[in-house]
Amino acid sequence: MTNLAKAKSYKSDIKPIWCPGCGDFAVLSALTKAFAFLDLAKQDLAVISGIGCSSRLPAYFSSYGFHGIHGRALPIASGLKLARPELTVIASGGDGDGFSIGGNHFIHACRRNLDMTYIVMDNEVYGMTKGQASPTTQPDWASSKLTPHGTGVRPFQPAAIALASGASFIARAFSGDPNGMTKLIIAAIQHPGFSFIQVLSPCPTFRPEQKLWKHQVEAFPHEPTDDPVKAATRLYTDDGMSSGLIFQSNYPTWNKPEVAQTSVKQFEEEFVV
Repeated sequence: MTNLAKAKSYKSDIKPIWCPGCGDFAVLSALTKAFAFLDLAKQDLAVISGIGCSSRLPAYFSSYGFHGIHGRALPIASGLKLARPELTVIASGGDGDGFSIGGNHFIHACRRNLDMTYIVMDNEVYGMTKGQASPTTQPDWASSKLTPHGTGVRPFQPAAIALASGASFIARAFSGDPNGMTKLIIAAIQHPGFSFIQVLSPCPTFRPEQKLWKHQVEAFPHEPTDDPVKAATRLYTDDGMSSGLIFQSNYPTWNKPEVAQTSVKQFEEEFVV
């Protein structure tokens, strides 16, 4: 798809420290290939993350990046995009970071529809903190010492939540299909609006059963739609193992409004009783 030497030039000298077999390696590779295909200038590219295994991504790029605090990748990325709208802004993180402490930010980033891309590496577990259940963990997963009988809580549905919240580009990728993932990332960056990609990214250390995902993931049987009702029906009748572009629509993007300049004195007068 693209020049591998050029793609490699987007990587920093810092070597990833993910566990062998982690799906996040493929995400890193897909991102560099997408950047090379789009011929993005490094000084015009920024990768923003929160906390977690997948949130180490900014350190592995030779572009600008910011390793933020837990759950706050999206507000940081949003602020950057508003301040520097000419930049290509990529936010990244995991299912714990993005859908638990960062869940409220996720909802409102979708509805604001800023022109940026959010990639969540979903392995249904907190990997960096040694294997606790995450918001996307199935309720009967009983391999964590914190929840030895399972959580008993229905899992968060990332793509469906993104759709209901107003995201204008929604896709699901699989780290075991790096070429397909690269194409989705390219399309997401080119899309004018908030693009969300849920990446099924197995954790071989704490969720070894996810190695079977390579036999379970299939392409969505439908072409992408711009009809939210059709998209919702497809998502709620899907087993969560389908990959591809689900929904894309040309919703208006949110732009920073022009704000009238007000002096401190004028501001203080508003509070005079």
